[in-house]
Amino acid sequence: MNIETINRILTFIVLVLAQALVLNHIHLFGMATPLLYVMFALHFRRNYPRWGVLLWCFGIGLAVDTFSNTPGVAAGSMTLIGLLQPYVMRPFIPRDSADDFTPSIRTMGFSPFFYYMFTLVVVYCTIFFSLEQFEFFSSLRWLGCVMGSIILTTLLIIVIENLRKK
Repeated sequence: MNIETINRILTFIVLVLAQALVLNHIHLFGMATPLLYVMFALHFRRNYPRWGVLLWCFGIGLAVDTFSNTPGVAAGSMTLIGLLQPYVMRPFIPRDSADDFTPSIRTMGFSPFFYYMFTLVVVYCTIFFSLEQFEFFSSLRWLGCVMGSIILTTLLIIVIENLRKK
């Protein structure tokens, strides 16, 4: 087992525990919940096997579903993010970058990383809350949940990335 796998397992455990024990209990204005575990899908290197990305993302989604009592919602949404991650990353990285390029603020710079992260967070929150509510009668509540969670999740990821940068 190499150091990258050990780091990924530790990140997996920390993100699931943080989401289950702390972040699931934050409901700003009764709507917005930070979904920090999306950060797990952001840091797969460029040449990481696609089946591995899908498996890791499904696994963290399933673990969050287990602790959050959201049957299949996080797993389905994270699997979609795992599927889209390499395609969303491609426009934001330099063409001549190494095959083992890992996206972060340190390697990409703030602006490209922000757009890359924000795109995945928007897709994730939209799919997550669409699957969770699964109705179109309360569209204002759905929109509030999506927008609030996008803002909270984005701010939390930026803060953590800036702390990791140092």
